[in-house]
Amino acid sequence: MILHLGGNEVVPMKDIIAIMDLKKTEQAPVNIEFLNIAKEEGFVRRISDEPIKSYILVEVDKKTILYLSPISSTTLLKRSRSVTDFSVDKQLNKGDIK
Repeated sequence: MILHLGGNEVVPMKDIIAIMDLKKTEQAPVNIEFLNIAKEEGFVRRISDEPIKSYILVEVDKKTILYLSPISSTTLLKRSRSVTDFSVDKQLNKGDIK
């Protein structure tokens, strides 16, 4: 299943390592250092020009990408749960899960 991160970006759920709220994590020095290193090493992708609300750490084909998203981490979590719920419901209807 995939998760829509905002703009035209979608990623497979299996590739997501973490979804973090920017306001809650930007205070910690270790997180600021991580963001600076990510920018220096070139694996940051800004999804849109809208204000950043969350960042999503993803690994695709052994490459790390840090998406800066205008969508809140809460909304992304709700979306991921609805995708998971849909997937489980679909499997239940097929009889794959007992």
